[in-house]
Amino acid sequence: MPILTEQTTLKAAPARLVLSMASTPDELREVQRLRYKVFIEAMGLSSLQRADGLDCDEFDAFCDHLIVRESDSLRVVGTYRLLSPEGARRLGRVYSENEFDLGRLNHLRGRMVEAGRACIHPDYRGGSVIMLLWSGLAEYMRRQRCDHLAGCASISLADGGHNAVAVYEQLRRTHLAPAEYRVTPHLPFPFQKLAPSVSPQIPPLLKGYMRSGAWICGEPAWDPDFESADLFLLMPLAKLDARYARHYGMGDTPLPAAA
Repeated sequence: MPILTEQTTLKAAPARLVLSMASTPDELREVQRLRYKVFIEAMGLSSLQRADGLDCDEFDAFCDHLIVRESDSLRVVGTYRLLSPEGARRLGRVYSENEFDLGRLNHLRGRMVEAGRACIHPDYRGGSVIMLLWSGLAEYMRRQRCDHLAGCASISLADGGHNAVAVYEQLRRTHLAPAEYRVTPHLPFPFQKLAPSVSPQIPPLLKGYMRSGAWICGEPAWDPDFESADLFLLMPLAKLDARYARHYGMGDTPLPAAA
């Protein structure tokens, strides 16, 4: 079911952008094509190259996919992959379990949405697309009756990992989750063996999560396929900062309690 139809434009967004939910195989392929260009081609990940030019995995069929289009050309310029509790039950796990032991979070699974594969076309990174995606995410969580957002955030290792160390060292001082929400990486990133860069450069998406009240739930995992250090994030919607709540369409109304 679409969150917002292609004919619907959020009031806070420029008129040329529209938000919807992928509902056909063709739309899913459009999403996968954009992800491929941003995650694989632009990053030069030769080990993940495919002849069909699609970034896809087994999770796609179980997830819902937000789409932002440029209304004149109908080009897909942004996407977000969302795994509902029901989708996770049918699949048997969430994506983050590829990288982390989430055993301490079992009690949250019935009211937790996992978000991932956030992707924005390089020509549209001024802020409007991510605002639309976050607004769609907020509405999706309302409909799913969920009160926790989870997922992985990646930090590039292009500099040898020094920035990843600096980012982790900073965030664990300011945004570390309470002990009962900590997770353990299957393949830990060896941050203890690297010197941190002088000034941490926090990726924009990760910075947005932190400003919204998210926690990092422990040490980073190493993702050799995407050449990144990944942090597992958890955000109770009750912690969502009021100014971000207004931006993301949450208003002053709390999410309904989970069933």
